[in-house]
Amino acid sequence: MASRPGILTDWPWKPLGSFKYVVLAPWVVHNTYSMLVKDKKERDMSSFLILPLLLWRMVHNQIWITLSRYRTAKGNGRIVDKGLEFDQVDREREWDDQILFNGLLYYLACYTLPGASHLPLWRTEGVVMAMLLHAGPVEFLYYWLHRALHHHFLYSRYHSHHHSSIVTEPITSVIHPFAEHISYFLLFSIPMLTLVFTNTASVGAMVVYVTYIDFMNNMGHSNFEVVPKCLFAIFPPLKYLIYTSSFHSLHHTQFRTNYSLFMPFYDYIYGTTDKASDTLQESALKREEETPDVVHLTHLTTPQSIYHLRLGFAYLASKPYTSKWYLSLMWPFTAWSMILTWIYGTTFIVEANRFDKLKLQTWAIPKYSLQYFLQSQKVAINTMIEKAILDADRKGIKVLSLGLRNQGEELNIYGGLYVSRHPKLKVKIVDGSSLVIAVVLNTIPKGTTQVLLRGKLTKVAYGLAFSLCQQNVQVGTLHEEDYVRLKKSFKSSETNLTFSKSSTQTVWLVGDELSEEEQLKAPKGTLFIPYTQFPPKKYRKDCFYHSTPAMLAPPSVENIHSCEDWLPRRVMSAWRIAGIVHSLEGWNEHECGHTMNNIDKVWDSTLQHGFKPLPIQVKELA
Repeated sequence: MASRPGILTDWPWKPLGSFKYVVLAPWVVHNTYSMLVKDKKERDMSSFLILPLLLWRMVHNQIWITLSRYRTAKGNGRIVDKGLEFDQVDREREWDDQILFNGLLYYLACYTLPGASHLPLWRTEGVVMAMLLHAGPVEFLYYWLHRALHHHFLYSRYHSHHHSSIVTEPITSVIHPFAEHISYFLLFSIPMLTLVFTNTASVGAMVVYVTYIDFMNNMGHSNFEVVPKCLFAIFPPLKYLIYTSSFHSLHHTQFRTNYSLFMPFYDYIYGTTDKASDTLQESALKREEETPDVVHLTHLTTPQSIYHLRLGFAYLASKPYTSKWYLSLMWPFTAWSMILTWIYGTTFIVEANRFDKLKLQTWAIPKYSLQYFLQSQKVAINTMIEKAILDADRKGIKVLSLGLRNQGEELNIYGGLYVSRHPKLKVKIVDGSSLVIAVVLNTIPKGTTQVLLRGKLTKVAYGLAFSLCQQNVQVGTLHEEDYVRLKKSFKSSETNLTFSKSSTQTVWLVGDELSEEEQLKAPKGTLFIPYTQFPPKKYRKDCFYHSTPAMLAPPSVENIHSCEDWLPRRVMSAWRIAGIVHSLEGWNEHECGHTMNNIDKVWDSTLQHGFKPLPIQVKELA
């Protein structure tokens, strides 16, 4: 929002929320009906293609969003190092409003302007004319409009909304108040209306021109340099005809330079070119891929989780993961993404953060949660994890933490398999078990004298049972098999471990394999505390479900603008935090296999570095 919002700031369909697309429905339905029932000569293919054009623009923009986030996470070619935050993601959520607005005006033009309908597919003269009109009046008028928008009166009421984003993303290019978009459309309509009035318009000319505008807009706000310097060396005048990402980035950091739309020609004429434009481009192009200090290795969860990644849909990624019904309509893209991950078959970078001087990255294994339960996938998954570890070791990364199902007894002995295979590894492998146990122990309400432990018995489960028994907290189990296995794991006789088929405990520590039937046995008001990375399914409305082991990240952790799976904003899983703390403390040993760090020491170190426990959200039950 601008600092002093002016008239026509909000979009007309803002009250409709997510139902705003219904404003296009009458036009789409009418065009589809006409194509189905009218004679071939009466059908207007050009107006029918407006909807595919709008969809193409959305796909085109999304490609740029994904590419930009991927490249800025890797670091090569990155221009501005400052991180993004959730407020920018929220502010730029409605980036499709301008596509919706343009679509309405395209339909209106087709139905009201002579020569705007029944267009041929291609006319070369129209394409040439559109290019000349853009380079002439459009660029010239935009330059002066842009300078006018930086006058304090218009800037405070309109343009400051756009400049709220110092670090730009491709979609930043279209984040403007409604009134600004009206003025921009009037400018960009000059070539299109001229083609219509001179009978030189074609479907191809319109699509090419609109795609050119989107391409240049996205490129200029992508925050990584894509234009090679050699182009300007081969053809020097090109520097006046095409801007670079660095050129426009300076406009967002310096505000009073580089006003041009896509062609810097007028900035050079009127002396508003930033002197650092060339040097910034050179320095950005020279930047190589960044080597982090700590890597967190995760994986995909469900086929739809690809949309919730930071590389996917920006707004979905900024919210805790929940299944959305409308994503099922995108099954062709979902299937394509699954095929792509299957073919690609190697770890890819998802996110990059900075914590003081520590550089952090998150890598993802292109495998889904279901595949981790398939025996046939065990070798392939282990190979991918092992390759990621060796890549991290070769790059000089200090710590690699294993997240989600990338570590387990059956899969790789909690990561110990890789250490035994490669005893000379310099990168430290951390499974996070000690911090996970510490988080769960400190989540249990003070004064609790008995708990029930139910779920798959893992390294964390054994550690929890032992620690609680040592604290004189009675640990109960529902299954005799679990009781026997836990009893055997203790070196001495333990009287605080009990077995009972009935449960009176109101604090349950739960993991995988907790069933609905077992949840129904819990007393009303029971607090379920997970000790695994996946939350239990909530079958009880009269009970409380705490978060999976996680903590709130300190404010000094930068560039957090996406949620880690189902966790709230700025909350990190304990497994991810464990790797960070391991590096900050300079601990020179692995924490994987059957080894575990001192729980109290890890907990105290984590708190000292600013991570905070999550409060128990206990609301009044109905």
